[in-house]
Amino acid sequence: MKLKLPNPGLDDRIPSHGDLEKMEEQQAGDRPKWDNKAQYLLTCVGFCVGLGNVWRFPYLCQSHGGGAFMIPFLILLVLEGIPLLHLEFAIGQRLRKGSVGVWRSINPYLTGVGIASFFVSFLVGMYYNTIMAWIMWYLFHSFQDPLPWSQCPLNANKTGLVKECALSTTVDYFWYRDTLNTSTAIDEFGGLQWGMVLALVAAWTLLYVCCIRGIETSGKAVYITSTLPYFVLTIFLIRGLTLKGSWEGIKFLFTPDVNELMNPATWLDAGAQVFYSFSLAFGGLISFSSYNSIHNNCELDAVLISIINGCTSVYSATVIYSIIGFRATQKYDACMGDNILKLINAFSLPENGITESNYNEVLAHYNMTSPHIVEGLDIQPCVIQTFLSQGVEGTGLAFIVFTEAIIKMPVSPLWAVLFFIMLFCLGLSTMFGNIEGVVAPLQELKVLPKTWPKEILCGSICLISFALGLIFAMRAGNYWLALFDQFAGSIPLLVIGFCEMFSVIYIYGIDRFNKDIEFMIGHKPNVFWQVTWRFVSPLIMVFILIFYLITQVTQSLTYLSWDPEAAGFPTLQARPFPSWIYFIIFILAGVPSLSIPAFALYKFIQRKYCKQKDDSGDSVVSVSAKVPMGDKMKF
Repeated sequence: MKLKLPNPGLDDRIPSHGDLEKMEEQQAGDRPKWDNKAQYLLTCVGFCVGLGNVWRFPYLCQSHGGGAFMIPFLILLVLEGIPLLHLEFAIGQRLRKGSVGVWRSINPYLTGVGIASFFVSFLVGMYYNTIMAWIMWYLFHSFQDPLPWSQCPLNANKTGLVKECALSTTVDYFWYRDTLNTSTAIDEFGGLQWGMVLALVAAWTLLYVCCIRGIETSGKAVYITSTLPYFVLTIFLIRGLTLKGSWEGIKFLFTPDVNELMNPATWLDAGAQVFYSFSLAFGGLISFSSYNSIHNNCELDAVLISIINGCTSVYSATVIYSIIGFRATQKYDACMGDNILKLINAFSLPENGITESNYNEVLAHYNMTSPHIVEGLDIQPCVIQTFLSQGVEGTGLAFIVFTEAIIKMPVSPLWAVLFFIMLFCLGLSTMFGNIEGVVAPLQELKVLPKTWPKEILCGSICLISFALGLIFAMRAGNYWLALFDQFAGSIPLLVIGFCEMFSVIYIYGIDRFNKDIEFMIGHKPNVFWQVTWRFVSPLIMVFILIFYLITQVTQSLTYLSWDPEAAGFPTLQARPFPSWIYFIIFILAGVPSLSIPAFALYKFIQRKYCKQKDDSGDSVVSVSAKVPMGDKMKF
């Protein structure tokens, strides 16, 4: 017995196969189309492959057993990522609508799923473009020799270095003080940092220019933004492999620790990474697929983009850790050199009396003969694995670790420019999908005048996002961005993804969906799709969501603060959030998630108690209203 929930009136809300064929022939409808298949694929690849592939995936590999992490990642990529990606492509292509229109067509009670995607796209886009502003700030400062983060500034008296920089590092100082001018707590807002405000203006202006006419303009930009990062990654890989210690980093990354496979956190992180790296549940992929020909092979697209996404993650991790291996070797050499110099000076040895090859023997000898002298030298342990295991992710990897490695390379400004151009392209192509996930729902909800052209609509979204995003340009902006990143793009996406799959399989109906796919691509989905859609993928998402909630509830919520006055400086200090921040967390994670049941309840009350002749939202005008259909009734 097949489980399918009652869904009256579905046939009146969606176009029939005949309607779609007629629309295809007569080019009816007001939805734009892709110029060619390559443009569509590049746009989807650009949206899916983002900054997380470069600075999140390598960190997860390093912290979860290196090559061992690849096993759960690839398994969950197949069982969770590809099925949901195919489902979004197929339902968008079949119903020819954006994220709100698709779910409202399936059932008006599901409109909240599209609204939740809209909220997430808006919130994530607001802080994501701030990262773009940071990247542009660093790109602008990369056209200098020497690079501004390569040396500490002098103090006010010109008699020494600024204390904060001398106690930390040049890259830390440039990031936390010169770039962010960060405060010591999330509730110490400080004023607007006008340099960052200008960078934010530039980031939103450039995004607006690229998206001013929707896919008509962003579709042209992806030819550069989606391909250039691969070219730059390849350049960095070739350069990285020629640097001393690069192979140490690559070996460290991929050396498997099979014990990590028994760690539930490894599977949880792998599942979450698969989900986020595909940009699922944002609504952008549904909108992008709706612009396709009705007979486009969406199954092949899903498999192809999944392979590209997975391979990009592994490829970028290889590049990143070749550079991190070089950085770790530089730190190891500096540590050994400092220790050797201390021993030579203490025991009046000849200049080349101690080398790396005989260092351990000499140290052991003096530890036995003169232990009191050695104890006073403050000899530091120098272990290459320790330097390699100092894993960081996110902004720490891009703006601290990688910039530190770059200043040790010959012609460092060139590598800095290339690196930040790559990050800029990755972020910009992802923002195209975020903007689409905001624009399409607003058009379908009709909350703005229909007479507004795309230029005005897109400009309004960018302007509002910029105004609200000014909080990230304050001195506490870095802490607020980390808060948004932790909660806005986590729980809501898992909830939306589960609702999407459940809605298509058990409300729209798996049999109808199978027939739709057979109509579109010429054959029914095979047993793999049937099993993953019905059982495996929904269970995985529920499992990840439950364990994620348990993890968040059981651990104390803290954030990392940069405080030059703290005893442990320059180590970042873990601080508890103020109590009122939980209200902000509820807005970020709770409002998008709860908008799904809230809108369903609103619809129920409207139907139950508000008797209206024309119940808005229950009937969606089909394509048949736009093309001649003979004697067929127009609704």
